[in-house]
Amino acid sequence: MNVVIIGCGVVGATIAYELSQVKGLKITVCDRQPPAQASTGAALGVLMGAISQKIKGKAWQMRQTSIQRYETLIPELEALTNRKILFNRQGILMLLSDSSLEGMSAWEKLVKIRQSQGWHLEIWDTTQLQNMCPQVNGEKVTGAVYSPQDRQLDPTALTLALVDAAQRNGVTFKFGVTVLDAQTSTSESSPKFCDRLETTEGKIAADWFVVAAGLGSTPLTAKLNQVIDIRPVLGQALQLSLRHPLGNANFQPAITGNDVHIVPVGGGDYWVGATVEFPTNGDEIPPNQQLLESVREQAIAFCPELATASILRTWSGLRPRPQGRPAPVIGKLPGFSNVLLATGHYRNGVLLAPATAYAIREMIIPQGMGNQGAGGVGKAGGE
Repeated sequence: MNVVIIGCGVVGATIAYELSQVKGLKITVCDRQPPAQASTGAALGVLMGAISQKIKGKAWQMRQTSIQRYETLIPELEALTNRKILFNRQGILMLLSDSSLEGMSAWEKLVKIRQSQGWHLEIWDTTQLQNMCPQVNGEKVTGAVYSPQDRQLDPTALTLALVDAAQRNGVTFKFGVTVLDAQTSTSESSPKFCDRLETTEGKIAADWFVVAAGLGSTPLTAKLNQVIDIRPVLGQALQLSLRHPLGNANFQPAITGNDVHIVPVGGGDYWVGATVEFPTNGDEIPPNQQLLESVREQAIAFCPELATASILRTWSGLRPRPQGRPAPVIGKLPGFSNVLLATGHYRNGVLLAPATAYAIREMIIPQGMGNQGAGGVGKAGGE
């Protein structure tokens, strides 16, 4: 059975790797750019699972599945490819600046819910916070929530390792290939069947097509007369260098507060981000320098020592946000029997990539058929 995946960001690459473990599939991945460009290359890789406010249904199920899969996926990829993937196992610390009773009771409630789901969260007062993370400015926060089981990783390193591992498992990757058109079966059957794609490298036929192209999914689905409207939202971030770790060198969790992330990446360097910038007219979003500066100032307010850090680089990327429907968009393209969508993850592409891959695998190989692969949690992603 032939499967073609269009798009090689973290989502497309994860799907390719998970499917590469199913016997009898011939998989091709196409992208007009090299892997891990676009939103993946700009992401900070903060995996907010247990600490998120999602507590039930598909939104929580996908988070839980993904966080669990990353624990096995990272060592699996490192062993297979001999690559090192930055994977911070020291958890996520969320700083609180709301001292209201309602604010605290909401967190206490979440701690109990997570406990019943088999996850651990801790609420820290300012004394405990100062003991554990002396770099945090106690005057700016009222406490913190610590999630030891949540993680952070390097999305680019992860994606390149997924491509490498999938290639070793027989997946073909074609970069610099643009889809020009799609051909569907001429019969009036409903749903339709997409026979092949016309690309800059010739025709590609398949039994299944998976659209995992982020913002590129909109023009692609337009070629099939079923437009999935995905709009760009810009995010900017920066890398700061202190040349030594903040606070306790042996305890370096990802710190988040007021939607600003301070992410340790080793050697006393930190990624700080990210802005959320919507298009003002059309799809053009020129990066707003003031917004990036305000993110840096917020990070300094939380960890004052960052004021002395030098800025090594700044970058930006466009996140794919579905218009008028919740993110992400996973499932069959309306009107087609063999075109699957795995796109529009907005700010959670890295977080939800493993669960998305399981969901797609489930649609192509229903449970009980074929090898379930190393993931083994065949069901969770598709609920």
